[in-house]
Amino acid sequence: MAVSLRKALTRTNFLSTKILFTMDIHRNMSDISSTYTSGSKINHQKDGTVLSSLEFVKWHNGGGLFHRTARIDPTVLIETGAVVHPNSVLGADVQIGSGTIVGPSVSIGHSTKVGFNAVLSNCSVGLSCVIHNGVCIGQDGFGFYVDEEGRVLKKPQELNVKIGNYVEIGANTCIDRGSWRDTVIGDDTKIDNLVQVAHNVVIGKCCLLCGQVGIAGSVTMGDYVTLGGKAAVKDHVSIVSKVRLAGNSCVIKDITKPGDYGGFPAVPIHEWRRQSAKLRRFFKEDNSK
Repeated sequence: MAVSLRKALTRTNFLSTKILFTMDIHRNMSDISSTYTSGSKINHQKDGTVLSSLEFVKWHNGGGLFHRTARIDPTVLIETGAVVHPNSVLGADVQIGSGTIVGPSVSIGHSTKVGFNAVLSNCSVGLSCVIHNGVCIGQDGFGFYVDEEGRVLKKPQELNVKIGNYVEIGANTCIDRGSWRDTVIGDDTKIDNLVQVAHNVVIGKCCLLCGQVGIAGSVTMGDYVTLGGKAAVKDHVSIVSKVRLAGNSCVIKDITKPGDYGGFPAVPIHEWRRQSAKLRRFFKEDNSK
């Protein structure tokens, strides 16, 4: 009899504890729900707006998330793990890969494909472009100055990136937003992997940038310019149309005539070849002594 009574009391205590625990869970969930609904939680943006996770919903084609204010064509594919932020515009047949972030107010033209884990912010992308995995477009450029007290302070980087039509951008390439003018990539330009395009750069149409090219800030390039692998261009330099630059070369002053160039500093290709030949002969004669 005592054993049965003890078991009954134990079971009663267990049920009472379970009921109280369940009530606490429901109370906490109610508090969380009311907090989200009131908009007082989550993500305070630079412009003072507040984003709630309840404003992001699942896209019907691919399972990614999009903000309710984004304008998205019904044919768009947004894969699982991708997020499209407020006021973005995605045209017909756009594809957004898993892990990619499309930032606020970004526009992407129809038939453009964006790979995995890319980040697009402060930019517009034309039609039928290909943006490969890991590309970053529209982040702040590298702009700083030293004030009177010797502190290194950041210069405002508040403009955008404009990508033309039929552009292809290779994996892990970075294109910075402008500070005093928009960064621009012209139509039909093709960019290889691991290329750095700094702020305020303007690149013409049908250009080719090979792997590990580095273009410093405020460079202006014409049309049909080709930069070989690991080529570099100094800031504030202008390159006329129809120039080809050999790999590992560096442009440190304006190029005003079309043609082939190479070396460090870059000179017309025939001059660079003569310099290289003379240098080889010099070392060969020096070693023979």
